[in-house]
Amino acid sequence: MPNHASRRTLLTVAAVAAVTAAGAASAAVGSAREPAGPAPDDPRPGDRPPGRSAARHPSGAEPRETMERMGLAELVGQLFVSRVYGHAATEPDAEDAALNQQAFGVRTPAELVARYHLGGIVYFGWAHNTRSPRQIAELSAGLQRAATAPVNGVAGVPLLLSVDQEHGAVARVGRPATLLPGAMALGALALGSGGSTAEARRAARLAGTELAAMGIRHNYAPVADVNVDPANPVIGVRSFGADPQAVAALVAAQIRGYQGAGVAATAKHFPGHGDTGTDSHVGLPLMTHTREQWEELDEPPFRAAVEAGVDVVMTAHIVFPALDPSGDPATLSRPIVTGILRERLGFRGVVVTDALDMAGVRQKYGDDRVPVLALKAGCDQLLNPPDLGLAVRSVLAAVESGELTRARIEESVLRILELKARRGLFDAAARDASTDPARAMDAVDATVGTPAHLAAAGQIADRTTTLLANPAGLLPLDPADRPLLLVTGTDPVSPTGTTGPPTAVLARELSALGCRATALPPGRAVAAAPGNAAVLVCTYNVPEGGSPQRELVAGLLATGVPVVLVAIRNPYDPARLPACAAELATYTWSDAEMRAAARVLTGTVRPTGRLPVPVPGRYPLGHGLAYG
Repeated sequence: MPNHASRRTLLTVAAVAAVTAAGAASAAVGSAREPAGPAPDDPRPGDRPPGRSAARHPSGAEPRETMERMGLAELVGQLFVSRVYGHAATEPDAEDAALNQQAFGVRTPAELVARYHLGGIVYFGWAHNTRSPRQIAELSAGLQRAATAPVNGVAGVPLLLSVDQEHGAVARVGRPATLLPGAMALGALALGSGGSTAEARRAARLAGTELAAMGIRHNYAPVADVNVDPANPVIGVRSFGADPQAVAALVAAQIRGYQGAGVAATAKHFPGHGDTGTDSHVGLPLMTHTREQWEELDEPPFRAAVEAGVDVVMTAHIVFPALDPSGDPATLSRPIVTGILRERLGFRGVVVTDALDMAGVRQKYGDDRVPVLALKAGCDQLLNPPDLGLAVRSVLAAVESGELTRARIEESVLRILELKARRGLFDAAARDASTDPARAMDAVDATVGTPAHLAAAGQIADRTTTLLANPAGLLPLDPADRPLLLVTGTDPVSPTGTTGPPTAVLARELSALGCRATALPPGRAVAAAPGNAAVLVCTYNVPEGGSPQRELVAGLLATGVPVVLVAIRNPYDPARLPACAAELATYTWSDAEMRAAARVLTGTVRPTGRLPVPVPGRYPLGHGLAYG
């Protein structure tokens, strides 16, 4: 819309000012940054930065020796991380076998790994890879058996299995795995706890432990983008907040948590996707920050990630003229990937592209050129090209023509092999465990979704809910009075499809705490509101201007019954709605967050979260109320 760019500029200035104006809580987050370098519980020795591991292949060869034995096709295969269809490595359902045949010319995931000598596989729910933790572990074991099967007496190279398990708004693995609050919820917790990043690190350590048990050793998290645009269509609550120093501290904490659990973390989306008005899945965003604004707003979290020893950095499919005036997306920009990330920030680990099937990277060049240009820019891993065969052939042809040298390919492959070694994939004992389905099942049963992990998720969630408004003291509701409550509003499908709906979860938890709560759809809510002590309305990404959610809130307010607004995703919703008797932000609509919201609503838990972003026209960064 016409005013969008100017609004972003104002918000950018406001976010910079908030770094100093947010008060002691925000300042404490910055001061609470842990020392740079690997965490004490990270298995990597402190003097072994990314790309310099001394771990050895089962045959006794170091990664460099392993690389030097590879032919060109094997080297190129290591660069690619592909999707694959099916829940099992060798026996996918008929539908998935047909999809594999259509996309790759093979029937099974195992055949795909063998055909292209793949370096990694990325799991997706829509590709039917993530039915359950036990199934995932068995799939991982089958894929590793395919990858490491000896050829002429020499063991193959293990896969780096990856997933987007940010938690919160983006998650692929659902229940019975533990689902945790997302980034912005953890940002609210950190501000409310005087700046401590301990719970963010704890959440990542727990999440990483469960991923490792399923055979997943690479997570595309945490998000290092600083969200300063309330209208950002793709980042939002995936970011820790709008304060660059607070985001930097939380990014570093989560990296140490994941990598302390033996899972490679990924700082994304470089050089920063937090002030864009276009979703790079469907278009090519333009970043209008100046170089000075980038250094002030976008750089700090990525610098902190490098200092924390992050294994992987993911590039963004965005145009950033202040950093590279060519018009190329950052993924294909040598000035950004090599000039800034490698040379300015000193990053020595693996650079992975964002998915190459996204529109943002495909608008200027064809699918045959994008992988080659990404490698020339300085990327190492090529994630999910739309046509894997074409992408592989294009890279091979570029080497044969001299556009890319074998030495350039080996540079990236060595980084990838060293990452695998750092995460234990070349260890003989780990290899045996990772390819044994029975041992994989045992690991899942002992680790994933345990009562202790679920309890920890609930404890973390309890400290994220933010009370934004309570002018008449309506909250906390007293369960001893057995108040009659109506719960209504938007019921988005959960990211994993295994939880919710949020209004029903909220109503059930309120009833379990002693209230008499009923969930009804919006179409029946206004007529049913009279006679209730309060109506709780869940909102989800309310747009500017008129909308069905705005009409619902207005209709409920007109009944005279007190209305409690519960913003279950973006905390910006209150600025786009009439003021209510009370307003809360949960940042996530997972079951854990909905149950935590019920405990806050009833005073079972006291609200301690603080806004990690400003809500324009309503609440400043760091705002949050308490009872009493």
